[in-house]
Amino acid sequence: MNFLIKILYLISKLPLKILYIFSDVMFFLNYYIVGYRKKVITQNLKNSFPEKSDEEIRDIRKKFYLNFSDYLVETIKSFSISETESRVRMQHINQEVFHDAKREGKNIILLAGHVFNWEWMNAFAAIIPQKHCHPVYRKVNSDFWENQMKKVRNKFGNEALEANEVIINIFRSKNDGDSTYMFVADQTPHIAHVNYGLEFLNQRTPAFIGYDKLATRMDLAFIYCEMKKVKRGYYQVNYHRIFPDGEKFVEHEVVKKFHKLLENTLRKRPDNYLWSHRKWKYQDSIKTFDSEKK
Repeated sequence: MNFLIKILYLISKLPLKILYIFSDVMFFLNYYIVGYRKKVITQNLKNSFPEKSDEEIRDIRKKFYLNFSDYLVETIKSFSISETESRVRMQHINQEVFHDAKREGKNIILLAGHVFNWEWMNAFAAIIPQKHCHPVYRKVNSDFWENQMKKVRNKFGNEALEANEVIINIFRSKNDGDSTYMFVADQTPHIAHVNYGLEFLNQRTPAFIGYDKLATRMDLAFIYCEMKKVKRGYYQVNYHRIFPDGEKFVEHEVVKKFHKLLENTLRKRPDNYLWSHRKWKYQDSIKTFDSEKK
């Protein structure tokens, strides 16, 4: 494994223009030969955008494979990318929301989707006023990739937390505006925890609701990350504060608002989402379905 780590690190030191050659090769293999999860991707797109023609679906699918290949080499690049290059390649817009939360003395729950490239957000920890920045991650089956991705997410002053630890950490920490917790919030819950679902992209969708429990119990600031791929190797993330309709959030309100914002993002740039993700595999196991659109 140490040998593999060294090889990956050396590859990550290559300039992105070289790494994108590898991306082009992977795209060709995935799209034209292997057909990686082609049926899953196609069905997800057709279910999500029933109004689109077969030709439009094929066009989105092809662009997805291009973006996905870029995502893979960019993830390898993140092993060695410098803070300076990371901040050049990922532009952070509307940072005022972090200063507002700091003045209000509220810790932040940051909500992002699987929109490319969420892995390049790490350097933002160095530009916000909060002292503690916690990317939240899920354990993976491979100890090797678990350790490597944790190292990546701990760069630039981050303090990564495993998903099973984060809720306890939030409740035990002082709510003083000095901490930010970064959730990739469109995760699919484990089948044993599929309790709540909503309509998202024209489908019954199981929703992870851990952060929703925080919204109703603590006075936190919730911020949505709107990711945008500007061009190859360059991204923007625009931060939007999510406010309750009333004095405080009611049950499932922040979940519905997050999914509505994410859906709006995907309708504008549908090819930039992780369509190979089996997000809807447990939709028939939903115990409580909320058909109300927010």
